[in-house]
Formats: sequence, structure tokens, C-alpha cells
Amino acid sequence: METDTLKIQLDVFEGPLDLLLHLIKKDNLDIYEVNISAITTQYLEYLDLMKQLNLDVAGEFLVMASTLMQIKARQLLPSQVPTTEEQGPDPAKELIAKLVEYEKFKQASNFLQQNFDKFKDNFYKQAPVFNQEDKVVNVQLFDLLAAVKRAFARLEERQNADLLKIEEFPIDKKIEKVLAMVTSRPWVLIDDIFMGETKKRGVITCFMAVLELLKINKIYARQDKQNGEIRIYLNQEHKDDDYHKLLEEAEEK
Repeated sequence: METDTLKIQLDVFEGPLDLLLHLIKKDNLDIYEVNISAITTQYLEYLDLMKQLNLDVAGEFLVMASTLMQIKARQLLPSQVPTTEEQGPDPAKELIAKLVEYEKFKQASNFLQQNFDKFKDNFYKQAPVFNQEDKVVNVQLFDLLAAVKRAFARLEERQNADLLKIEEFPIDKKIEKVLAMVTSRPWVLIDDIFMGETKKRGVITCFMAVLELLKINKIYARQDKQNGEIRIYLNQEHKDDDYHKLLEEAEEK
């Protein structure tokens, strides 16, 4: 049988500003005091991880990488003359301003979306009062990628992953593994899904299995706080639906 490579195009793939915010928030950094050099290194590591996972990366991610490298080089090289307005705006300040503005809109969007999903079929005589349960955070792709990075770090294997060969690591087997785990308990931590895998290709296939199941709404992922542990749940609405059929229906749309 001819070998092939899994390639996933994500409709929900967030942009480079999302990745930068993820890197800043996970280390509890102040946006206004970000170390561009450190952030650039981490950003490039994530791009390399996306390449290993064979994810389609939009060109805007590469443009941002170039911008970060430019800012890093500008900060590392000592300037011979003071900066003036004639030299143009400071790219680092411009980037920070974009991040601050983007974060405001992202927070507002997340709040509205979460409460719309939960209360869209409810009608109140008076304004609702939200409690702690309403603050559940929907998981972003970069949080899932962080779990993959942790799984890679646990592996004894130190060489780069080869191409993902279907006959060696069938994605159907990993999908069944994930479903067996979420069916047997109320929820499972994303890190537990990668436990027992001894090869990077095994971790990659588990990651692809999770993405496929999320795509067809067979499972969903949640965090109880920003950058908290990721929990994977079985979607009760589709608990009896065959995932093969759900995948076929998703492909037809």
C-alpha cells in the first residue's frame, strides 16, 4: 500500500496575534514589557511544531515571524544615533499596540460567544446573573499545541519525526483510543491522551485524532481558567453516532 501523509487544514486556526498572546499569557508576562527576543524564539518553535504536525500555516504567520526577527535584530544591534521621527515608527511599539487592541476585542468576543452558546435558548424576565460556571474558557488551538510540545518533551525519542505513515499509525486506531477514554470517564486530560505513546508519530496521530473528533463535534475541549488544564469531554448529543458517518457528513459540507 502506498504511504501517505496526513495534512489538516483548520478552519478555526487562529492568527499570529493569537499565538503571540498565548506565549505572553502562559508565562504571565506584561504585554508592555515583553522580551521580543524570547518571544521570537518561542514563536519560531511553534512554527516548527506546526511543520512537524504537517498543518497548513497561513502566510501571515511567516510575515509575523519576519517582523519579529526584524524587531529582535534592531534591539540587539546598538544604534549609532538616537531614534528620530524621520526614521519611522518603532515596529516593537506598533506590535505591542496591536496586541493590546487585539486582546480587548478577543476578550469581548469570547465572553459574548460563550454566553450566546449557553443562553441562546433561554429567555429571562429580568437580566441573568452569571456565576463561576459561566466563566468556562473554550480551548484555543495553541493550547492543544502546547500539550503536544509537552508530550514530545516526555518522549525518550530525540530524533525529528519522520513522515506520518498511515499503515504504521492508523488514525482510526487513535480515534478509537480517544473515544474509549472519554466514554469510560466523565472527562480526560489532554495530556493523558498522549500517555503511553513512545514515538513522535504516535503523538502526532493522537493529536490529529483529537482534531478530527473536535471538528465533527464528537468531543469538545474546555478549560476552567485561562491557560488551565485542558479537559476533553464526550459530546452527549453525538455519543451514539458513529464517527465514520459524522466524518463523511463533514466532508460533504
